[in-house]
Amino acid sequence: MNGNDTARSGNPHSTAKIASHPIHPMLIPFPIVCFILTFILDIVYSRGDGGVAEASTWILGFGLVMAALAAVTGLTDYLGDERVRRLSDALKHMLANVTAVVLELVNFVLRLKDPDSIGSVGVYISAVVVLILLYSGWKGGDLVFKHGVGVRDRSNL
Repeated sequence: MNGNDTARSGNPHSTAKIASHPIHPMLIPFPIVCFILTFILDIVYSRGDGGVAEASTWILGFGLVMAALAAVTGLTDYLGDERVRRLSDALKHMLANVTAVVLELVNFVLRLKDPDSIGSVGVYISAVVVLILLYSGWKGGDLVFKHGVGVRDRSNL
């Protein structure tokens, strides 16, 4: 057994990291909070407060930028360890997140073209994305708590 085999015998590792800390979990709270806040502001807009339209759009745009950064680190982790790629939970987590981001990108473009779309289709897209995030978070939790992805082995402490 060579040194590489020993390093691979523990938990699936995170490839994108800073000082041995996985980057993906550091970034994901930003798009999650932005997408949920967008949904909340969309509800406020739908109840007649048109003043939140611009804030909602800015928050959604920031969430998309942060989602792109989180996606790069998540994909790096997915591609960086074959054991992660073999996990069906990893694929489900990734596909759910890609779906959420594509929906929010459509939502963002619609708002830029017509801010009134927030109260019609925008609020529904935001609601669907929040539901997808619940599922994706569940699968992300499974990756860490069930499969140990990115969790440092006790022997390496």
